[in-house]
Amino acid sequence: MKIAILHYSSPPNVGGVESVLAHHALLMAKAGHEVTILAGRGEVFDERIPVRTLLRLDSRHAEVIKIKKNLDTGDVPRTFDALRDQIKMDLMAELQGFDLLIAHNVASLHKNLALTAALNQAYQTPGFPRLILWHHDLAWTTRRYLPDMHDGYPWNVLRSKWAGATHVTISKIRQKELSDLLGIAEESIHVIPNGVDLNTFFKLETRTIQLIEQLMLNQADPLLLLPVRITERKNIELALRTLVALRIYFPNAMLLVTGPEGSHNPANAAYKGKLLKLRSELKLQGAAHFLAEVTDETLPDAIVADFYRLADALIFPSFEEGFGIPIIEAGFNSIPVFCADIPVLRELGGDEASYFGTHAKPDSIAKQIADRLEGEATSRLARRVKHGYTWDSIYRLQIGPLIREVMA
Repeated sequence: MKIAILHYSSPPNVGGVESVLAHHALLMAKAGHEVTILAGRGEVFDERIPVRTLLRLDSRHAEVIKIKKNLDTGDVPRTFDALRDQIKMDLMAELQGFDLLIAHNVASLHKNLALTAALNQAYQTPGFPRLILWHHDLAWTTRRYLPDMHDGYPWNVLRSKWAGATHVTISKIRQKELSDLLGIAEESIHVIPNGVDLNTFFKLETRTIQLIEQLMLNQADPLLLLPVRITERKNIELALRTLVALRIYFPNAMLLVTGPEGSHNPANAAYKGKLLKLRSELKLQGAAHFLAEVTDETLPDAIVADFYRLADALIFPSFEEGFGIPIIEAGFNSIPVFCADIPVLRELGGDEASYFGTHAKPDSIAKQIADRLEGEATSRLARRVKHGYTWDSIYRLQIGPLIREVMA
């Protein structure tokens, strides 16, 4: 599908909307769409995404600024119609062959009312792409902009319904404001929040990102981390059985075992096979992951540290340990610890870890995990933002379906 994204400017120009626009474009390109950015200022920031600069789209274009000074006082200069018509002609020419246009703030703000008016006329012509209006800010509901708003044309275009267009706001507050402003039902306005690029925020290694995508770990809620080698004393069977019980509370819960087979005992290969068979019996394919299945490499510490940042909790059911470094690492990453009640782990975890017997019933461990994850506000917030406000999840759950719905 050919998608155009429209705004006054695009990266490398710095701004909140410019950042959102860039993430949207990258996600759409990753999903296989042919994406072009239309802006008054900007440069190519990804080889897959052309940037077409149409100078009159820029809110800082000399002619646009001159006209805006008049408009802000309530005066519509003679040059307004000519600029509007030129921009309309430019848009019509550039958008030939596109299926969808997503316009950010153009129908919301008065930064370039000639562009707003041009788009309002153009989108009603036969053959124009489907239109999504993405509202970040609303001039008519923002106190600092109200002195610049005046009854009549073209200011009223910013509070017109744009019949046939799809409206998106970035929050429920904006949804309510837009609903009241346009006189349309709140339910007809989509709410799609801004997000965070998890890979950049956590500074994840390239190999980590590949593994996350391969195993779809970003869909885990919660993700339990078991950073151990595959040896019998690690009691990994208990972690698998606990995961089954935990998925009653959290259907998308996953387990990640990061280590390879233990290198000093030939029996460890048989133990790995036993675990994989058990996983199949418990129907945990796609939920319980062993990195030893997907890579023969011993992962460097930097990648293991990445998984601590991604995880929601540490589970550590070992029968015996000489120390227990994962308890320390979990503490550094501020994630809850659920571990076997053995002396050395008690010594390390103190009163802050949650303990269970090495032969405890999986359902009791699962309840312990669920109660703590749901009971701690910080844990709840961390899980909610990691699984609801990352750009990947926002695209998968909201933007992608919206595009399909609009084009249906």
